[in-house]
Amino acid sequence: MSETALIFVDVETTGTRATRDRITEIAALKVVNGQLVDRWSSLIYPECKVPAQISQLTGIRDDMLSNAPRFAHIAESLREWLGDGRLVAHNARFDYSFLRNEFKRAGQDFRASLICTLRLSRRIAPQERQHNLKALLSRYGITSIRHHRAGDDVDALWSLWQAWQIAHSEQTWQTLLSEERRHRALPAHLDSGQLEDLPSSPGVYLFYGHNRLPLYVGKSINIRSRVLGHFQRDHQDDKEMRLAQQVQHIEWEATAGDLGAQLREAQLIKTLMPIMNRQLRKQRKLTTWHWPEAASQPELLSGSALNQPLTGRLYGLFRNAREAKNTLRTIAEEQRLCPRVLGLEKGKGRCFANQVGKCRGACNGQESIATHTQRAQAALSQLKVNVWPWPGSIAIEEQPLGNTAPAWHVVRQWCYLGSAASAAEAQALAHAPATFDMDDYRILNRFLRYPEQHGLTVMPLN
Repeated sequence: MSETALIFVDVETTGTRATRDRITEIAALKVVNGQLVDRWSSLIYPECKVPAQISQLTGIRDDMLSNAPRFAHIAESLREWLGDGRLVAHNARFDYSFLRNEFKRAGQDFRASLICTLRLSRRIAPQERQHNLKALLSRYGITSIRHHRAGDDVDALWSLWQAWQIAHSEQTWQTLLSEERRHRALPAHLDSGQLEDLPSSPGVYLFYGHNRLPLYVGKSINIRSRVLGHFQRDHQDDKEMRLAQQVQHIEWEATAGDLGAQLREAQLIKTLMPIMNRQLRKQRKLTTWHWPEAASQPELLSGSALNQPLTGRLYGLFRNAREAKNTLRTIAEEQRLCPRVLGLEKGKGRCFANQVGKCRGACNGQESIATHTQRAQAALSQLKVNVWPWPGSIAIEEQPLGNTAPAWHVVRQWCYLGSAASAAEAQALAHAPATFDMDDYRILNRFLRYPEQHGLTVMPLN
């Protein structure tokens, strides 16, 4: 009985983003029962320009592709030729992602099982640092005419495969292939052993690249499920593809629950500055409008002033004073509020906005200050920031559902001071220096609005 065909495949592309870049060349070899039985190759018109740096790398230029078929025109015949063969490629997820997306554009849902020779090489020779195709060919004395051309690379890949078979006993070789198939969903540069102890509990996880470069920090109520999920969508998400291509090391930290995971994630992102985190990466210098009790106008607060106990109301969190003033100015124009009473312009008597009918006259007695204040605060209510309702620091007790230890998260004036393993340790954090952070505020505000719904207990600290 004939075994499933192995399809050695290589593609050249216009870039690295499988959802947007296109294939320019495909070459494939069909091997059945260890014998090369057929070959398929073609240049592909990508329906876009080939970037100069890609042409320099591959030697494939626009003029070479002008008469080549579009992928849609060869999709049916290629799909039939591939059959149910198992794809073999170096960094197989890359080639497979491009093929899946090209078939998808042609209206076909293409799926195939994979064997990644890059991951296989790492399993065969874990002591070696280099596992790119050029390094492997040199190591095994295999000559390739041109690198980064699909036909030559796929021939070299088949030669490498044969060299591996010669170098290993049949039993060892089959064990290697079995292990490769078992971990086929994992990134090529990642040691599968790192994932064996991933917990199915809340916490944060950290992806590192070459030389421990921080790539990404994430959080989840189920670390294992979330981490593995990153490696199942790479063919349809450019960010996930980049992550899968670069990740080489994973670390994680268990937390008592979702609150601890979110706070720790925000903290780690600002500390490590991973290149693939965007939203929480930048530490923002915040400004807000503070309207003191019994005052007729708001005042701008920023920096350390935000960390102090405040009476009155806070409106909006802005990147700088200009953004805060522009927002208040826009609201004043929409609601016919007086910019002079609000402190947005200097002068005495009737303001210019009143002269042109855009102010109801709080500046010259046509409208009472009390009424103006009431209208202004109502207009700003959409931006209201919750004032800290406790006299000092609090500890938020988070009890886990599983075997993880509980945690006490210490907070003062919406500033996260740290987490502790006991109430006594939490008390020691009560007077730690505080810095207001918008991301921490948003996280804490969500959980403290209805703490009991999240299984949290709030304990004021001395």
